[in-house]
Amino acid sequence: MSEIVNQATETELTPVGAVEGAVEGTTEATAEKTETGAEVRDPSAMTLSIFGQLLEPEGIAPAQDFAESGRLICEQTPSIELRAKIRFILNEDIQFDVGAGDDVRRLMRHWRAELSPQIENTDEDLFVSGFADDEALADLASEAPIIRLVNHLFARALDLDASDIHFEPNENYLDIRCRVDGIMTRIERLPIKIHTAVASRLKLMAKLDIGEKRLPQDGRIDYKVGNKQLDMRVSTLPGVHGESVVLRILDRSDTAVSLKQLGMPEKILEQYQGIINQPHGMVLITGPTGSGKTTTLYATLEKINSEAQKIITVEDPVEYQLDGITQIQANASIGLSFAQGLRSIVRQDPDVLMIGEIRDHETAEIAIESALTGHLVFSTLHTNDAAGAVTRLQDMGVQGYLISSSLLAIQAQRLVRRVCTDCAEVHPLNIDEAAALEIDIDSIAEIRRGSGCERCGQTGYRGRVGLYELLIMTDAIRHHIAAGADANIIRDEAIREGMKTLRQDALEKLSDGMTTPEEVVRVTRAI
Repeated sequence: MSEIVNQATETELTPVGAVEGAVEGTTEATAEKTETGAEVRDPSAMTLSIFGQLLEPEGIAPAQDFAESGRLICEQTPSIELRAKIRFILNEDIQFDVGAGDDVRRLMRHWRAELSPQIENTDEDLFVSGFADDEALADLASEAPIIRLVNHLFARALDLDASDIHFEPNENYLDIRCRVDGIMTRIERLPIKIHTAVASRLKLMAKLDIGEKRLPQDGRIDYKVGNKQLDMRVSTLPGVHGESVVLRILDRSDTAVSLKQLGMPEKILEQYQGIINQPHGMVLITGPTGSGKTTTLYATLEKINSEAQKIITVEDPVEYQLDGITQIQANASIGLSFAQGLRSIVRQDPDVLMIGEIRDHETAEIAIESALTGHLVFSTLHTNDAAGAVTRLQDMGVQGYLISSSLLAIQAQRLVRRVCTDCAEVHPLNIDEAAALEIDIDSIAEIRRGSGCERCGQTGYRGRVGLYELLIMTDAIRHHIAAGADANIIRDEAIREGMKTLRQDALEKLSDGMTTPEEVVRVTRAI
């Protein structure tokens, strides 16, 4: 991967003494002739090419007032050779100032966003459509401008802490959208002529068939940014206007999340930690796609992982690699389904099993059987709330007495956007908000709301916090399940026994200033 990244930098930077125009964009437009004929470079002429090719790889950011001051900010003073190269390309009067790492990173984000519109105006001849030859496509995808463009789009997405990047071709444009804190936002709109080059570049990085445009493809990209190692799951899908490409960003450093960092209320956290230390039984994590189920499971496995236990997982896909744990990648195309993988791993003498998702009767049956025969089993289901997991298992054909005998607990969860701490302002709860929340206006005195700043991309939100609902199996609930009771009866019984619902947890986090009424309504209205 390092070779891929370096192609956009090392191959194009020209040593000091080279002719003008060595860095793309440093042309006549950025220089003017003095009376003596010597060229005077304009420090305000910052271009995407200069920034992305010369400054960014070296960890150097122009000051926000660069056009007036000519200052470049860096964590440590660059070498004499690098300073000379930069001054040759930009201006002899360029100043280098040492700044804090956070300031440099903030300026990097600022300039990546500021210079992005330059992409729209490119008339780069390489960005064209209609390549029928695979070799020509590969050559196109390996050109430095393409590499630099894709790397820039990756950097923009990472600046926003995006979880997914969507490359969506339309009739006239290629839209690049990111999912940030669960919400889609467009970061670029590029000319459609760029699409072929960008799609080919992404497929080349993911080791996919560049020439195949009729069938969906899946792949993976290893991408290093600074000290961060990212895994990107790549999915292509043929469309009317070209291939749609979606990248799921998986940060390996994000695996170091503890249960305490997830945002569970103290009481729920204490109860959950007690449950996961049981010798056998089944624990289910439920919620819609993107609700943090996998993160909770990984944090759970990290908590209980020890040399005294053998832990095996079967996942589709394996999102993060965990030390000391045997992880199996399910692959239905070769016959390795969840059920087949689970059937095999129970013969590996495990103590703890983790199944990525229970999708069918066979998987559910084997998981429950394993829980009843001395294994601790963790898995996920897609349901609206905790009680709904019981109904879902019954719909799969699992008998009620088996469910009641094997289950230890069911935890439902959601994610709400967290108010940006840098621009948060205190407001009173108004009548309309109280009506939407279906609460008494006097029950919550004040709320916090982000006004929008550079750190949060003017959204007022930065990051997410979990909402949790933990249904613990008691004798009364087991009796209801064995008798075939529906989800409403099970939920009511759990509430009588002290279960805090997702809506109640959301209102508490609203009262604590963590989120907003809009987020509470958006996430919990279907519950």
